Amino acid sequence: MSMNHFSVSIVIPNWNGRELLEKHLPSVVYFRKQAEIIIVDDGSDDDSVSFVQKTYPFIRVIKKDTHEGFAGSVNTGVRQARGDIVILLNTDVEPEKGFLEPLISPFTDSRVFAVGCMDKSMENERVVLRGRGIGRWEKGFYIHKRGEVNASDTAWASGGSSAFRRSLWNELGGMDTRFNPFYWEDIDLSYRAVQAGYKILFESRSVVNHYHEEGSIMGEFSKTHIRTIAYRNQFIFSIKHLPSWSQRILFLFWVPIRLIQSLCHGNFSMIVGFFSAIVRFFIYR
Repeated sequence: MSMNHFSVSIVIPNWNGRELLEKHLPSVVYFRKQAEIIIVDDGSDDDSVSFVQKTYPFIRVIKKDTHEGFAGSVNTGVRQARGDIVILLNTDVEPEKGFLEPLISPFTDSRVFAVGCMDKSMENERVVLRGRGIGRWEKGFYIHKRGEVNASDTAWASGGSSAFRRSLWNELGGMDTRFNPFYWEDIDLSYRAVQAGYKILFESRSVVNHYHEEGSIMGEFSKTHIRTIAYRNQFIFSIKHLPSWSQRILFLFWVPIRLIQSLCHGNFSMIVGFFSAIVRFFIYR
């Protein structure tokens, strides 16, 4: 169960994903001799747990009694993982057969914290190549977008298809659960790692197929709620990491402008996201 002298764990957070597990787990089980496989069930009310236990008894299942969200579930899985390297995969992701070796080999550099995969994202019946991100500070906000997949650097490693060095994960404190139930938690963790002097890499030879539209977020939440959470977590990230006084001043200047613009355009998701971010950031721990 080792590769390049590293032991490997694959952690899959699950919430009501029985159909996704049935469809996509076989491609993960292919690697059972090279990695332990852990599924963290986030308080599902379907038969996800019984399906996995019956069909794949060698998979470790960690069952949580209540639904918490992505960051909390992943933290639980990493905490109980045995591997030096932990690979996070979503339930709607299928790794291709050659993905493991190139994903693990960069960790021979002790400064590497995480390596992201090439994500073949299935969107509206076409394939979009994702997995590499670009980020920058602009008007007091951290703006991120998809990067071209022809380089080895990346601003973050996706929580849905990347590998992480467990010792550094623990050193950094894992994912911030203030971002629950989803979005920005992987960008936040990667950002903290880079600020601490570690490396985040992108490996185009490590390929996963990502059936994005099948995922639990799209299936369980309305578009308005998803948009509100995305705005909320962008505000939380920006408040948490504003890098300089100039960016803080820009943030204070542009927040009311953005809120007024949102009000004028009927974009109440941003307004609700802002106020929930304030509550979440300063009260929730």
